[in-house]
Amino acid sequence: MSADTPAPASLSPRLEELLQSLSDRPFADRLRAVYDAASQAILRLSDLDLLRYETASVEDSPDLSLWEEMAPVIRDTVMDVNVLLNVVREHFALRAPVVGSPGVEQPLVATVEARRAKDASELLQGWMQQLAQGITQLGEAMRNPAIVSDRWSLLAEIQRLRERFREQIGNLVFESASAFGPVTRQQVVPGYEAEVQAAVMVRAIVADLSRIVAARLARVREAEPEDVQWNAQQLQTELDAFGRTVAYRHLRAQDKRRIIELRGRMGKLAIQESLPRADLLAVVEQLEAFVRSLSGVNQRQVLVSHDREVWAGCGVRLERALGLMEADAPAAARTVAEAAASAQSLYGRDPRLDGFLRKARKTQLSQLSLPELRSTLEVLQSLLAGLDIP
Repeated sequence: MSADTPAPASLSPRLEELLQSLSDRPFADRLRAVYDAASQAILRLSDLDLLRYETASVEDSPDLSLWEEMAPVIRDTVMDVNVLLNVVREHFALRAPVVGSPGVEQPLVATVEARRAKDASELLQGWMQQLAQGITQLGEAMRNPAIVSDRWSLLAEIQRLRERFREQIGNLVFESASAFGPVTRQQVVPGYEAEVQAAVMVRAIVADLSRIVAARLARVREAEPEDVQWNAQQLQTELDAFGRTVAYRHLRAQDKRRIIELRGRMGKLAIQESLPRADLLAVVEQLEAFVRSLSGVNQRQVLVSHDREVWAGCGVRLERALGLMEADAPAAARTVAEAAASAQSLYGRDPRLDGFLRKARKTQLSQLSLPELRSTLEVLQSLLAGLDIP
């Protein structure tokens, strides 16, 4: 999607509510123009599929064809951010609402709103400056030989910069909107819910991949000589299946690079006859350690915020279910089932909780007997209490 093609954009109900609440209609219209531009910018900066630029080898360096493909991406990234910057400059640069003239009594509501508008204007200008600095940094990065001489470093840097621009634009919207009332990022930041769901999905699929690789590692350690090559072939098939998942599309470029490297080495081993177990074991151990390191996705702020909210909501439901246990067992069972269903979005944060959640998917929690229900509730409470959420 090019920068000169209008993108569909709609503001969230909470943003609309905040804008409608402002008595200064010209200011509200200026703010709406910024939010519309921010929504379009986030959409455009998200619209990039790096799979088309990847290769099956990690050794390839950028060639002319890659530069021909990437040049429009870099150009559009700059243009998409600049479109938003121009809107902010047009409506808010060096302009701030007047709080009130000295000695002139102002209505309290109007004065409070004007001060909030002034705060919002200053926040917009601050984030405008950071976005402008980011454009400068992008230009510097594209002149850095260490980045542009390596295909995967180039892809990773473009991915990182676009992600940072989206984050900064989200902060621009969230912080300026927060000046007028209590809001959450989910309520006001364009594309935030989709980003959360993508991160939840990546975490879940990576957690399953980690389980698969760990189990395969255990089998390789115990394999008879005649079974070593078969295990290599099975793991190659499992990695190929992971490469077709939506989660793989959302991995960072450098993580994909490592997956491709290890998958390539596995492919060479899988076609060897009389494959030494030590050779396969060395690669599988590296793969297992790498996949385990992908659990670092849990530290992403978007997931930390999501997990805190889900964790708190599950706790409230379980407390409610505990109170209903004796008086209304069916209602308690439904509430426990709701808590477990909500907790599914935490899958991948803790192996013990993951085991419970996998079992819960196959169990009709709402139909448990009272003793089973009480036990299930206590187990889930204990698992949630043991989560390490920053």
